[in-house]
Amino acid sequence: MKKKTIIIIALVLIAIVSAALILKPSKVDVSQIDIQTAKAGEGTISNVVEATGTIEAITTVDVGTQVSGIIDKLFVDYNTPVKKGQLLAKIDTTNLAAQMEQSQASLDNAKAQLDYQQATYDRMLPLQNKGLISQTDYDQLIYDIAVAKANYKSALAQHKKNQIDLDYALIYSPIDGVVLNKEVEEGQTVAASFNTPTLFSIANDLTQMQVEANIDEADIGHIKEGQRVEFTVDAYPETIFEGKVTQLRWEPTVTNNVVTYTIIVDAPNPDYKLMPGMTATIEVYVLEKTDILVVPSKALRFTPDQKLMMSYMKQQVKPEMPKGQNPP
Repeated sequence: MKKKTIIIIALVLIAIVSAALILKPSKVDVSQIDIQTAKAGEGTISNVVEATGTIEAITTVDVGTQVSGIIDKLFVDYNTPVKKGQLLAKIDTTNLAAQMEQSQASLDNAKAQLDYQQATYDRMLPLQNKGLISQTDYDQLIYDIAVAKANYKSALAQHKKNQIDLDYALIYSPIDGVVLNKEVEEGQTVAASFNTPTLFSIANDLTQMQVEANIDEADIGHIKEGQRVEFTVDAYPETIFEGKVTQLRWEPTVTNNVVTYTIIVDAPNPDYKLMPGMTATIEVYVLEKTDILVVPSKALRFTPDQKLMMSYMKQQVKPEMPKGQNPP
């Protein structure tokens, strides 16, 4: 019985000591507290909308042909600077020239018929006035000259069309620019029966590019023309290019139930670093304030523990005061 009592007393003492150790407040090691400070000052804050887009030339024209034939000669290649009206290519004109000769012959024949019918009419008109020919014969004269005039106009129109087709065999540049793409080679046959085949793609001015970016419908309400834009491309990750929003297109684009809208950002390119087709990551500054009082954002997010702050304040060393002066 005595042994059992001793064991119970020992267990009670162990429980009391354990509880005391657990409930005893631990001393805060101030040396382990890292407090960083920063001065408040003037700065700039901004709110941006991020998106991705594609670098494009402002004006790109696809040059095609309205006539079929074999490419006889090419006068430009990729990246060739061209001027408006410059000859780019020539299509073989053998068939077109033959059609011109045929239409010229038809035109000459129609002109001869018209001249003959006009001379006959002029010769018979005095007889008609004197009543020396029947009305039927006179009506036939009127009919014959009308048919001759119609045939002449038809032959003339066909001849003009063949002349235009012959002119179309020479492909000229419609704008000043640079050849981005060439889709034909010399000796290749092009057919313009159902659609216009593309021969070249010409960009107007590569020193002035634009970014076509897709903005989510949740952010499009913040976008306005004239807002400042910064963007980067993978080819020059350390370079920040600048531009501004020049157009907001209202037509939506729906992809996998996600609605986006296209905005256009101008992108000056004086050193030709930006190339058509590059992917750009843009930041549109929808709100920007300058020269205002700012503090680090992490200072506003930090919430210190009360016990930690009290322990830190108690363990600070008070500055020595001059003798005879009471602390405030």
